[in-house]
Amino acid sequence: MSTNPHAGRLARTALAGLLPDAGAVLVLAGCGTHEGHAAGDQGDARGVAVSARITHGQAALHDAMRKLWEDHITWTRLAIISFAHELPDLPATEQRLLRNQTDIGNAIKPYYGRAAGNELTALLKQHIAGAVALLQAAKAGDQNLIEQRTAEWYVNGNQIADFLHAANPRNWSRRAMRRTMRRHLDRTVSEAVNRLQGKYAADVRDYDAIHHHILMMADTLSRGIVKQFPRHFR
Repeated sequence: MSTNPHAGRLARTALAGLLPDAGAVLVLAGCGTHEGHAAGDQGDARGVAVSARITHGQAALHDAMRKLWEDHITWTRLAIISFAHELPDLPATEQRLLRNQTDIGNAIKPYYGRAAGNELTALLKQHIAGAVALLQAAKAGDQNLIEQRTAEWYVNGNQIADFLHAANPRNWSRRAMRRTMRRHLDRTVSEAVNRLQGKYAADVRDYDAIHHHILMMADTLSRGIVKQFPRHFR
């Protein structure tokens, strides 16, 4: 599977600046969908909130999906902070972040089945393991290994995007899923780099952008499920 050269260069450049500082393992995780929706999709969150035609089931899915993915970025950020400042809560934070991957997989089981939910969880946990391997390479200062781990990380990102597309091809296009996953990875790298380098204002801006992005992704997922399985939400 091919990787994105721009994304790989961005990650390698960012990580290169961390080599003197890397002294532990940072857990990064993310999964996303298309951020640049067509005009008809813009304002999706607003439409979900105000439409009188939204059923109780649709609203419940919308809220639950947002909660899952807000947890995702929140525990990722807390892991970054705990790593950057060598806080003793890092192992517990990592475990909570890993649990979120299981929660996300479980959330799609009512629609796509147990096997699919377990597969998504496995892909997300591989994503975390890949991030760990990437930071370990940065710690070792091995540029060749950094490039290898970066490529592997973005391959996994494409695998997550392709999984979502295969589950719901009409509503989650492969191109959109891959683009949004790439943006999420790029921004998470930026968030980690700025936190580790003490650029806290930039770090906060990164998180705001990640938060906005993840809400759009969550709404895309819930909307796509409703469109694919309308009988579940009557």
